[in-house]
Amino acid sequence: MPDQIEERVALLEAEVARLKTKVEDSASSRPWWEKITGTFANNPAYDEAMHLGQEYRKSLRPGSSESPAS
Repeated sequence: MPDQIEERVALLEAEVARLKTKVEDSASSRPWWEKITGTFANNPAYDEAMHLGQEYRKSLRPGSSESPAS
């Protein structure tokens, strides 16, 4: 039984070391928003979605004569 415990502790220590390395690596890497910059460049569907979203937000403003899209 002590051998099993030592083996399990060794496995857990190795896993903790691996996780620490992963956390340290991700802390020094670029933020997620910088990693995805340009993902939707020249994408007509994205451009249309942004346009429709802008129209919808404008329609919600007080005094807007436009009604929200259904």
